[in-house]
Amino acid sequence: MSRQKIIGPQATSRSDDDPQLRPQRFADVIGQRDVLERLAIAVEAARRRGEALGHVLFDGPPGLGKTTLATCIPNELGVPVTYASGPALKAPRDLVPFLTNAEERSVLFIDEIHRLPKAVEEYLYTAMEDFRIDIVLGEGIQARTVSLPLKPFTLIGATTRAGLLSAPLRDRFLIREHLDFYELDELAAILLRNAVKLQVQLDPEAAQLLAQRSRGTPRIANNLLRWARDYAQSRAAGVITPQVVLDAMQMIGVDPLGLNRLDRRYLETLIRVFGGGPAGLEAIAHTLNVSADTLQDEVEPFLLRSELLVRTPRGRVALAKAYTHLNLPSPKDSHDTTGTLF
Repeated sequence: MSRQKIIGPQATSRSDDDPQLRPQRFADVIGQRDVLERLAIAVEAARRRGEALGHVLFDGPPGLGKTTLATCIPNELGVPVTYASGPALKAPRDLVPFLTNAEERSVLFIDEIHRLPKAVEEYLYTAMEDFRIDIVLGEGIQARTVSLPLKPFTLIGATTRAGLLSAPLRDRFLIREHLDFYELDELAAILLRNAVKLQVQLDPEAAQLLAQRSRGTPRIANNLLRWARDYAQSRAAGVITPQVVLDAMQMIGVDPLGLNRLDRRYLETLIRVFGGGPAGLEAIAHTLNVSADTLQDEVEPFLLRSELLVRTPRGRVALAKAYTHLNLPSPKDSHDTTGTLF
């Protein structure tokens, strides 16, 4: 088992936002089988050669297990791991302690790596490729540059927006994996396993009901499981049955498709106030008294993925599935949703 090592004032002990439930080895991970198979091959080959694993980049929406896989890799390799966060590394000097203190074949995990400042990002180039960094000693005309060799290490980056990484940085990652959303059966299996860890009895049918409302995301599934556990222990006999799930989800406003109250308000406003669209984001935001950024970043992605909404050059348009889901009458006139989506 690897050990975690925290270095410097900017280090963050990201052992977990879910320490009790997060898998620690590849064998414990449910879902993402293709990604796991490729990682297992690379890890086994590096271990047999006694070399550092090639740098790894995980990208994908939040909550799909990027940090989980980054935690499993050093455990599989049996090497130390150090955690850092992109926004905390504001200058190259903040990165130096992580690199100079890295042990042979150890892992440095940088979460939200797309938020690294450009100067820090460029400082990583030689560290990743040549395992060296250049340090400036002194000031003015007395300043001199010293090239400091580093022990071979593995950088693991996690990002929700890989497009914000510069091409030179992306190209230095030998292994790049995109994580996809989970199937219902995978989420149900995760819930049943985690219910045992939480010491609560979960009915398999109840696990399916929770999985349906989890938006294909394990983090959301675990959050709903914790709420269902609290509800069961407070209002029921401590057992999460299908009826307990239905009652618990109704209390927090999560419907069978996984929409919450704000999601439904968005669709209802678009349909009733704007006739189903097209409508601009700012107009919808002002009507709801919610910031446009909140709607664009938190509400619209799932509505788009669920085929309830489309973005057209003229604005947002509700699709027929949205009317059906909200039990609202379909519009008399069909909207033209052709054109390039943006």
